[in-house]
Amino acid sequence: MTERKAGSSTVVTEEVRAALGRAPALTSLEERVLRLRHGVSADAQTPLARVAPADSELGDELLVLELQLLRVLRSRAVQAAAARGTANPAMKSKIVRALRKKR
Repeated sequence: MTERKAGSSTVVTEEVRAALGRAPALTSLEERVLRLRHGVSADAQTPLARVAPADSELGDELLVLELQLLRVLRSRAVQAAAARGTANPAMKSKIVRALRKKR
């Protein structure tokens, strides 16, 4: 539990985190200032805010880039899982024999 002095009272990090969760009327700048002032990190599961307006061309381009990156990330995850599952049995037995000889 981290405590910071703010004026004459002590503010606990968990209290600030709970208060930020209940205060939807704060702007992103106000929330950022409160987080920085009291040392509260953002939740890792919170989605990032969209900066571009919803109907702008920039927003469309960012959405396309995001989708492309997600597709690449998923394909890499599938390739890594496939590579882990397809071990060469001859190579595996060779390694096991070498390790047994070391005993």
